[in-house]
Amino acid sequence: MKKTERAAHIQEQLAERYPDPPIPLDHTDPFTLLVAVLLSAQCTDKKVNEITPALFRAGGTPEAMSKLGVEAILEIIRPLGLAPQKAKAIDGLSRRLIDVYDSQVPDSFEALESLPGVGHKTASVVMAQAFGHPAFPVDTHIHRLAQRWGLTDGRSVKQTEQDLKRLFPRESWNELHLQIIFYGREFCTARGCDGTKCPLCRELYPRRRSPVVHRKA
Repeated sequence: MKKTERAAHIQEQLAERYPDPPIPLDHTDPFTLLVAVLLSAQCTDKKVNEITPALFRAGGTPEAMSKLGVEAILEIIRPLGLAPQKAKAIDGLSRRLIDVYDSQVPDSFEALESLPGVGHKTASVVMAQAFGHPAFPVDTHIHRLAQRWGLTDGRSVKQTEQDLKRLFPRESWNELHLQIIFYGREFCTARGCDGTKCPLCRELYPRRRSPVVHRKA
């Protein structure tokens, strides 16, 4: 298959397998989604979803979160990785939302990436899942699978995002990035597949015998 043919086949298969993929992180509005995505760095969504109910009961708005302060936030999120840095970022972004954005999460990449602790991937998730703007957030699953499927050389997360955006229709990005994540978790895990074992890897590369050595994000 040519790369464009592989992309079309992948999109078709994922749409059949995951026709309506849910957003993995529990949230009620753009603010709680933003905080949940920030917390998910180097953590599983499942673990984040265990922690956020208590956090959002105490600080479900920028005003309430800023009143908690760094130490109280840290006490709640301590079981998560990088908790001290995340607590400072959540406190800082809450205060900036109050001071600069009238307590509203902005719906632009530039504004989101100006918030403490918010990088391009986090901004992409919020833009896609909170506001419906076309975006293609690339996490470790997507970065790994895109290489196994021959859609990118994976030399950087930025390059992977650019390659995927060129290959797939803009209107499919928001749903497709979730579909790839769910497929990666279910079938094409880091250890469970090496580019030769899962259904899609076998379909796309039936003659592949050697494991794919992918570049990490």
